[in-house]
This record gives sequence, C-alpha cells and structure tokens, in this order.
Amino acid sequence: MKKITVISIGLAVVITIMVVRTLFIAGEFKTIEPHFEGTCISIEGAVGAEDITILSDGTALISSDDRRKTLIGTPVQGAIFSYQLNDLEPILINLTSGLDFEFHPHGISAFEHENGAVSIAVVNHTTNRHFIELFDLQDDTLLHRRSISDPLMISPNDVVLLDADRFYVTNDHGTSSEFGRTLEEYLLLERSNVLYYNGQKFSVAATDMGYANGINISRDGETMYVAETVGRRLSLFSRDSNTNELNVSRTIHFNSGVDNIELDADGNLLIGSHPKMLAFTRHAKDAEKLSPSQVFRVSVLSGKKDFIEEIYLNNGNELSGSSVAAIYGQALLIGSVLEPHFLRCDF
Repeated sequence: MKKITVISIGLAVVITIMVVRTLFIAGEFKTIEPHFEGTCISIEGAVGAEDITILSDGTALISSDDRRKTLIGTPVQGAIFSYQLNDLEPILINLTSGLDFEFHPHGISAFEHENGAVSIAVVNHTTNRHFIELFDLQDDTLLHRRSISDPLMISPNDVVLLDADRFYVTNDHGTSSEFGRTLEEYLLLERSNVLYYNGQKFSVAATDMGYANGINISRDGETMYVAETVGRRLSLFSRDSNTNELNVSRTIHFNSGVDNIELDADGNLLIGSHPKMLAFTRHAKDAEKLSPSQVFRVSVLSGKKDFIEEIYLNNGNELSGSSVAAIYGQALLIGSVLEPHFLRCDF
C-alpha cells in the first residue's frame, strides 16, 4: 500500500510540474503593459484578417475568412481584399468575389516580377482538402491559375513564393487528427515541418519544428525565416539557391507565440505574436474573452547583432489574437485570426 501511495504521489508531482511548465511557457503568468508610439483605428469589413502582405506600391493584400462561422458549422466564403495605403481614403476591395470554388484563405504570399506582374499564393482550407491556390493579380481581380494539393500537406499554414510557381509552405502540425494535434500543442512536441514545391512535386525541406507557422524569405533569397509558435522561436535557415535545401543557421528565442512574418523596406522582420497562448485558445472559443496582441520588429541583417523591439502590445481591447503585422511608410497594419476588423496604426 505504501509503495502505491509513493507512486501516486510521484505521478501527481510529475503531472503538476508538467502543467505548471506548460502554463509558464504559454504565458499565463505574464503581466501585459499596453504600449504603442502612435495611434490606431479599426478597419471593419475584413473578418479574420489572419495574414497581410503589402506590395511595393502600397497595396495591402489581406487574407480574410470568418473562422467563427466555420467553427459553428456555417462556413461562409472567404476573400482576399486589397487596401491601397497611398489613397487618401483607402477602401477594401474584394479581389476574389468571382471565385466559383470553396475558398477559406489562410497564409498568403506575393511575388513581384521585374516586369511589374504580381503572382499570389494562398493557403486554402476546403471542407475535404487543403490547397495552395495560385493567382495572378490584374487590376482589382485575382485571376485563378492553379490549385495544388498533396498528401504531404497535412496542415498547411503559411506559404512563401520564390517565383510564379515555386514555393515553401509550413505544416503547423505533424498529424491531421484532432487528438494528435492537441497532444502536439500541450506536450510541446516538435513534429511540424516545412515543404518545398518545385513547380511539379513536393518534398520535405525542414523537420522537427514546434508548430511551424509564419514563413518568409530574405530579399536576397538566401535566408528563410520560420516562426515556431509553440517553440516560441524564430528559426533562420540558410537556403541553397541551386538545390533549395534548408539548413538551420541559428534560432532567436521569444517569450511569446510568434506567428506570421513580414519584411519592411529595410529587410527587418515584423512579427505578429500571441504573448498568452492559452488566452488565445479561450478567445477562439468565446469572442468575449480577450487575447493580448503583440508585434515585434526584428533586425537580423547580415553583419549586425540581432535586435528585437516590441513595438506594439495590447491586452486585446483594440484587437484580440494578433497574427500578423505589415508596415508601409508610417502605416502599420495588424491583423488577427478571428476578429471582425484589423488595425491601421500610424506612427
């Protein structure tokens, strides 16, 4: 009997330590002190603006999907919106209103060609399968070019184009089952990966990642950036431009659940993040429960010391569950996974 009691106590201690560790890593004990050196306004009309990228001419492309509708079993068609930051009074324009297939966009990437053409790739979660949708931007319309799917795309999250047809895509989980996904998240298992598509087929480019989420590439095409949300780190990969192989060069640790990655004009990274990851889980189940929002600007420029600056922090009153931040001039756009608006903030 005493042996059983000792074992029971030992198990209870181990479980308690694991629970406390998970709560600590998830940021449950953090104190949020809101700050931003500027002003923000809400822009209504793009529900669930989970990912945003901005073209060189100031056109923001916004991936929008009402995920709360999907969660309750009444999904509505998602959209890619444009929002021209150089206009005196920018408006949202639905670039995908004419699509004739199921569209629930997630991560988005744009490639600007030397001749001025723009190619777009979007992660699309349909009822039965995951796709990468390839488009060409023409005036106020995205012309659909291809739908790409593969069994290796277990749980695609974000995508980055190398040209019109080649790209890398993150799988944020290593399994498609709900139970397996939950275990990965709460046990902090590193089973997600990055895939490479060469225009014809997929291959695995990087493995053993803790919720591989946002992905982007340096201006010179030599460094790949991957945000690992559960891992709370930014992984930098050297990329062989001939073979497209990825090799980890270093990691930068954050005390936050980093999400999507965008680059500013100087090559610095803008990262939307979740400082309290379990708060975001609660927010996903109940819109009334706030999830703090956070934005980092990260300098990873060659020859300089890595520098992390927290440029925005809010308890969720302005925007809950920030997933992306993109900057153009003095304008900062911040999007979220579930909110019915995004923020335009001016420095």
